[in-house]
Amino acid sequence: MSRIAGVDIPSKKRVVIALTYIYGIGNTTALKLCKKFKIALHRRVYDLTEEELGSLRNEIEKQMTVEGELRRVVSMNIKAEVEIGSYRGLRHRKRLPVRGQRTRTNARTRKGKAIPIAGKKK
Repeated sequence: MSRIAGVDIPSKKRVVIALTYIYGIGNTTALKLCKKFKIALHRRVYDLTEEELGSLRNEIEKQMTVEGELRRVVSMNIKAEVEIGSYRGLRHRKRLPVRGQRTRTNARTRKGKAIPIAGKKK
């Protein structure tokens, strides 16, 4: 297993897919990295040379905000929104959906388990 930015990359997967295991790198960024370092899309991580792995590792660790640092930045942004009392901050504080989703139904992931209300029969 290769290690990039503190994450063990699965060696049997294609490089493009394996890079997405790093928090902060999605499909688009992984494709751009592969194109920049001229890595074919069908190649697997175990096929990469140490030089290619080293160049990928250097690029990700030096140029990009990923993993712990990115998580810290995101949490600080959320904390700032809560402190200034913006609408998004209020939604975070109340643990409700932030991006405009409906809450009458289908908000169970964010709101938590449904609580039955006694005496609601007709």
